[in-house]
Amino acid sequence: MIFWMMSAVGLAVAYLFGSTPTGYLAGKLLKGIDIRQRGSKSIGATNVLRTLGKWPALAVFLVDVLKGVAAILFVRWFYPWLCALPSVTPPPNFDLQIWMPWIVCVAGLAVLLGHARSIWLNFTGGKSAAAGLGVMLAMSWPVGLGAAAAFALGLAIFRIASLASMLGALSAIVLVCGLEQPLPYRLLVIAGSIYVIIRHRANIRRLLAGTEPRLGQSSPELKL
Repeated sequence: MIFWMMSAVGLAVAYLFGSTPTGYLAGKLLKGIDIRQRGSKSIGATNVLRTLGKWPALAVFLVDVLKGVAAILFVRWFYPWLCALPSVTPPPNFDLQIWMPWIVCVAGLAVLLGHARSIWLNFTGGKSAAAGLGVMLAMSWPVGLGAAAAFALGLAIFRIASLASMLGALSAIVLVCGLEQPLPYRLLVIAGSIYVIIRHRANIRRLLAGTEPRLGQSSPELKL
């Protein structure tokens, strides 16, 4: 019982890492505004760029990536520590080496859920792209770097952050299936990437309508 209770605590910590509302805090600290009431109403780095400028946006992006990295590093430390405690008895035949990829998978989903449904913002949030990138970098750096490269290339070519994010998500699926990766990692990347794309459904509608703004622009529907 103690093992399962502590396991739930570990996953809750991963969720709390993800739920840290970086963009919202940047708006409050720098301009005293609720960024959810500005621009696209997202707390992600793209809306921060439109609302607060490039340096706050870069800082928000990096922190969102780092919180994904930190959550995965935390669970990789936490579970070996938990299993080594004299007062904790893991379930019979529990092999941490076998189960760790599955634990990482669930923790990664918790991070994405936390970013998109933050407990601090009444379960609203961002689109989870940057946090998901952090999860991938900590989980499998070749997949993470490949997705980051696809995002950067898409952003350089199209100058549309939402499109670049979705290209990065699709590239992650291709990479995790093409490279030798544990099954839980593949499932996480596929599920997480699809989730990120679904979170961009409003952007997809604007892309199809030709009204999605490029970097440095704002569409009429995004203006106050």
